Amino acid sequence: MASAAVTERCKKNKNLLEWLDSIILAVAVLSLVFTFAARAIRVDGHSMDPTLHDQQLLIINSLPYQPSHGDIVVIDAYTPHGQTLIKRVIGVAGDTIDIDFTTGTVYRNGEALDEPYTAEPTYTRLDMTFPVTVPEGTIFVMGDNRNNSKDSRSPMVGPLERSMIKGHVRAVVFPFGSMRWLDG
Repeated sequence: MASAAVTERCKKNKNLLEWLDSIILAVAVLSLVFTFAARAIRVDGHSMDPTLHDQQLLIINSLPYQPSHGDIVVIDAYTPHGQTLIKRVIGVAGDTIDIDFTTGTVYRNGEALDEPYTAEPTYTRLDMTFPVTVPEGTIFVMGDNRNNSKDSRSPMVGPLERSMIKGHVRAVVFPFGSMRWLDG
């Protein structure tokens, strides 16, 4: 009888150890992913309305990548503008950006952009002289809420070094009612 009880206890402990191993492995994998490949970041402000909203929690891909037109990126806070920025890539190296502030139309390489994601046309100048050609190794970014956004139109921000990109926004994960993957 005593040997049957010991055998039963060993089976229960073995099952418990298998569960514990699985949990430890899952935590280790998630730790590696969130350390090297993905990060969570919170939106602070309204410069990306209506696409992203204040206090939403985002998942960003923090692996190096080649930014493309339309991508939403997170710019590191350790830059001259002094704060983390979440903005949309409007231009990459070699693109010429121009803005008609009367009509609110943004042009890239002479073509008007179709921007259904913006809150309203771009009427706010922010002291940058246009047209501007995006220098090599930099990107030109703007918020989707163009008239309430500190972005590359400001000489304080300007075109940003690609090395300042902290990550590429991939998903909104909180609040749960607004969870979604983002294109681009």
